[in-house]
Amino acid sequence: MSTPLWTPSEDRIANANMSGFMRDVNKRFSKTFTTYDELHKWSIESRENFWSIMWDFGGIISSSKGERILLDGDKMPGSIWFPDASLNFAENLLRYRDNRTAIIFRGENSRRSTITYTDLYKRTAQLASGLKNAGVKKGDRVGGFMPNIIDTVIAMLATTSIGAVWSSCSPDFGIKGVVDRFGQIKPKILFTADGYSYNGKIFDSLERVAGIQEQLLSVEQIVVVPFISDAPNLSKLKNAVLLPDFIDSKASEIEFEQAPFNHPVYVMYSSGTTGIPKCIVHGVGGTLIQHLKELMLHTDLKREHTIFYFTTCGWMMWNWLVSGLAVGATALLYDGSPFYPSPTAMFDIAQEEKMTMFGTSAKYIASLEKAGVKPKETHDLTYLQTICSTGSPLAHESFEYVYRDIKSDLCLSSISGGTDIISCFALGNPILPVYPGELQCLGLGMDVRIFEGDGKTIRNQKGELVCCRSFPSMPIYFWDDADGKKYHDAYFDVFPNIWTHGDYAELTDHNGIIMHGRSDAVLNPGGVRIGTSEIYRQVEKVEGVLESIAVGQDWDNDVRVILFVVLKEGYELTDDLVKKINTTIRANTTPRHVPAKIIRVPDIPRTISGKITEIAVRKVIHGEEVKNLDALANPKALDYYRNLEELKS
Repeated sequence: MSTPLWTPSEDRIANANMSGFMRDVNKRFSKTFTTYDELHKWSIESRENFWSIMWDFGGIISSSKGERILLDGDKMPGSIWFPDASLNFAENLLRYRDNRTAIIFRGENSRRSTITYTDLYKRTAQLASGLKNAGVKKGDRVGGFMPNIIDTVIAMLATTSIGAVWSSCSPDFGIKGVVDRFGQIKPKILFTADGYSYNGKIFDSLERVAGIQEQLLSVEQIVVVPFISDAPNLSKLKNAVLLPDFIDSKASEIEFEQAPFNHPVYVMYSSGTTGIPKCIVHGVGGTLIQHLKELMLHTDLKREHTIFYFTTCGWMMWNWLVSGLAVGATALLYDGSPFYPSPTAMFDIAQEEKMTMFGTSAKYIASLEKAGVKPKETHDLTYLQTICSTGSPLAHESFEYVYRDIKSDLCLSSISGGTDIISCFALGNPILPVYPGELQCLGLGMDVRIFEGDGKTIRNQKGELVCCRSFPSMPIYFWDDADGKKYHDAYFDVFPNIWTHGDYAELTDHNGIIMHGRSDAVLNPGGVRIGTSEIYRQVEKVEGVLESIAVGQDWDNDVRVILFVVLKEGYELTDDLVKKINTTIRANTTPRHVPAKIIRVPDIPRTISGKITEIAVRKVIHGEEVKNLDALANPKALDYYRNLEELKS
């Protein structure tokens, strides 16, 4: 057993929300729990009691909670949580209406703006009334092609306040990436900023929005937020209006539309590995109660705190961050490059805004160390209590770097879950020690185990991360999946009635989790999940490319995207062709989809059913054995990927 890098003080343990929650459980249910392991065991064995008291501890506002907590609890999927409850998502995030700062926005070039809880409610009321005037009703979808700014949060709150459904994409997505997502859910209104900045450069969004509008026929009106210009030119858009002209400036109150616990609130998207991205629909109640649990208990968020996560609006960590408003904390938003104008940019903001919780990715932490950044020597981080890291496994060296060069007295929480559950399976804990390379604990109410291939529970061995009992933040359904087949195949095809997440992980002796990466073919550069099909659709429309296969190569404590291409007869992989491939990918997806290397091969391995097999190629380039060659129609094709010089640098 390794030595902890950090152990919480007695004072921190005593004052943690987790300890207060444990005291409430002991009092209400006549328990004598003194350890987290005891509390966690009870939370999965007595799920109804646990989630009921979590509802109360989180102060969830509702018109009805109901007496029944769980129906068909042995079914997964099929369990129904809080079947008689009725509530509104935005009402819970807007419960505070005072002059405390609700949101701070920081952007590049020292851009800063703030909004109080009073004004947040007022501006949400004005926009909600504007949406109603535009014909948006309960259940309608509203899309956001927005940077991470205050107006994006207000648009989400206004949308959900009337019972409509919010879905957002980052503005660095190309036209095809947006249409692949929003085209399925058919939003009635599309919010966009006129542009955004990144690494000191200004990018116009409206030209791409015009292209999106041509294909997104469901959109009745586009609402443009002036962000890079005070007077954006809307001439290229149809039925477009500036935000100040869309709102109802006379509105001052919100009539929060009550909805069942499983009414949709967000549509999130899978990576698109095997086709266009799956639309994952999350419910009002499950999202809210799970976020309150994770923010209040596992992150120890309190009203006086300032919470930050470096994220775009296309990543679930944005949804998670914004739920901090339900606790009454200050949400700190940032849009731009985390290294602009210098590698210390985020710590400059942490110091200036007295940041309490700093959320980021494992890649960012590794990059800080490489850049020689030592905030411990240069910044006042007195208020910083927690650093959260997700997106990819946090290396042991990065754990050590944080405590050595950032701050020695804080809770470093590597967390893991995903878009699929809009939350975490394993995460941090303010009352537990931090061990190098480990996520501190399994989430309360989450019956997470590690399985061998035969379904046997294992410890101190690598295996499949599964969850054996239902939980409230499971997707309520997939869009356009009437018979539930897509949903079932995504999580329950391996072990019936058990959620298989697709992570390769290990449970330690002290009930921490070590993540060993994805067990499927999803690419994960810089902690951002990327589906290979999104790359293929762009590459294979480039003249000269016959077909391609993309895999992730473990490289420098991260993953880099390697693209192998089969060219048409008469073509060579010239510098110009490489540039054209990269430009096409970047223009239609995101910069993160652009491969680190492009390598020509004569053939691509396929299964007997004709599918290309990324997993086999990935194993070969890492020197691993591909055991099931019988499943391949052309196993000799794997020889082209062995011991490539191009992958050694």
